[in-house]
Amino acid sequence: MWNYDYKVPEGKKVRYIIHTDCKNEADDQFTVLHALMTDKLDIRGIIAGHFDKANYNRFPEHTTANASYKEIETILNLAGMPVEKYPVYLGSNFPLEEESKPIETEAARMIIEEAMKEDDRPLYIGMQGAITDLACALLLEPRIARRITCIWIGGGDYPEGGHEFNLFQDILAARIVFQSNMPLWQIPRNVYKQFAVSLAELQLKVKPCGDIGRYLYEQMLEVNHSFFPDGIWPHGETWALGDEGCVCALLEEAERDDGYDMIEAPFIMDDMTYSFGYGNRKIRVYHKMDVRLDLEDLFAKFQLNFM
Repeated sequence: MWNYDYKVPEGKKVRYIIHTDCKNEADDQFTVLHALMTDKLDIRGIIAGHFDKANYNRFPEHTTANASYKEIETILNLAGMPVEKYPVYLGSNFPLEEESKPIETEAARMIIEEAMKEDDRPLYIGMQGAITDLACALLLEPRIARRITCIWIGGGDYPEGGHEFNLFQDILAARIVFQSNMPLWQIPRNVYKQFAVSLAELQLKVKPCGDIGRYLYEQMLEVNHSFFPDGIWPHGETWALGDEGCVCALLEEAERDDGYDMIEAPFIMDDMTYSFGYGNRKIRVYHKMDVRLDLEDLFAKFQLNFM
C-alpha cells in the first residue's frame, strides 16, 4: 500500500510490535506512523500503553491506556489504514503494584501469543513509554524472554541514571525486564533527545502530507501551547521526536557497533538511579544513533505516501 519503487526482501523483514503511550504528548504519533510505513517491519499489532503517573489531570485516573487506544484509532483513520490489518490491543491502565503480581491484559496475552509462535523471523517490540505490559507478559510466561527483543525508550543517562519520564511510569516493571534474560536495547534520555526537530521543519515537511500530516503538526502545536507554557519544557520552537529511536535501531546497519556499549544490566533503584554488580546479563545501551538516517527516512516516507 506504500508508494515505494523498492521492495524489502522477505528474508530481511522482522516481526515488530508497536507499544505506545500515544496520547501522552505529541511525538509518539510520528513514530507509530514511521513504523507502519517501514516495509522492513512486519507489524504484528499496536499496543496502547498507559501514562498514569504523569497524566497532568487531562484524563480520569486509570484511563490513560484507553486514551492512547483512541489516539491510535484516530491516526489509523486519518492515514487511511485498515484497522483489521493493524489490530490494536489495550494495555494496562496503571503500573504494577507488586513485582510478583502481573496485570493480565489483552496486550500482555498478545505479546505472549506472538512470541511463542513458530516463526524463523526475529521478533522485536518497540516500547515507547512505560514498560508495564512487557513485564506482565514476562511474568505470565517467562519463556518469552528468549523469543523477543525489547527496544526501550527510557531510563536516565549512564552511568548514574536518575529521574526519567518513561521509567517513572513503572519502576517495578523496568526492574523486572532489566533483571530478566530478555535481550534489551536501551535508548536512554541523552540519546533519544538527539532526535530533535524544529516546528518550522515539521511545517515544511509534514504538515502538507494530507489529513494525517496536518493533524500531527497541529496536535504538536496544541501541546506546545497547553503544556507548562511558562516552564522549561516544551521548548517553544523545537521538539525531540524521542520515540524515533525504536525505528532507528532497526534501520541502522546491523554491522555497526560504534553507537552502543554492551554493559551489565543495572539494578534500578527506587530513585531511578542505576546500581551495578548484581551479575545480570549484558544489555545494549546506546550512546549515539544515526539521527540523519532516521529523520530523513521519516520525512521521505511521509512525502512519498501522503502528498
